[in-house]
Amino acid sequence: VTENNDAATPIITSAGALIDGIRALGAKRVAVVTPYMKPLTELVVDYIRHEGIEVADYRALEISDNLAVAAHDPMNLPGIIASMRTDDVDAIVISACVQMPSLNAITMVEAQTRKPVISAAVATTWAMLTALDLPTRVPGGGTLLSGAY
Repeated sequence: VTENNDAATPIITSAGALIDGIRALGAKRVAVVTPYMKPLTELVVDYIRHEGIEVADYRALEISDNLAVAAHDPMNLPGIIASMRTDDVDAIVISACVQMPSLNAITMVEAQTRKPVISAAVATTWAMLTALDLPTRVPGGGTLLSGAY
C-alpha cells in the first residue's frame, strides 16, 4: 500500500498487497505458485526477494493464455503444493496472480501444510479492508482474512 500524494486515499496494488500480507503474517520465507511462464515467474520471485522475503521454492504453471489462467481449477493447487518444498517455509503463496482462482483451495492447503496460505487476491482484499478500516474477517479466506491481522 502506498500513499497517493494527490489524495488521502491510498493506492493499493496486488503486488504491494502481497508483500504487505506476507509481512503481516510475519513470514520471512515462502513458497510461491504462479500461472505465469517461467521468465515472468522469475521476475515475481525476484520482486519478492528484493522486498527481503526469501523464496524457498516456486512453481511456474506456464499457462500462456489469460482465459486459461482464469479457468484454472483451484482444486489442482493442493497437489501442486504437495509436490513443492514447503516444510521449511513460514507461509505459502498459492497464487501470485489475482486472475488465477485459488480461494476454494486456501483452507484445504492450510490444513494440508499447517502453514498460512495466501494469494494475491486474498492479500489485495485484506489491504483494501485494512485501508478502509473495515473488519478483515472473511470466512474461508485463510489465515490473513481470519480477522486477526
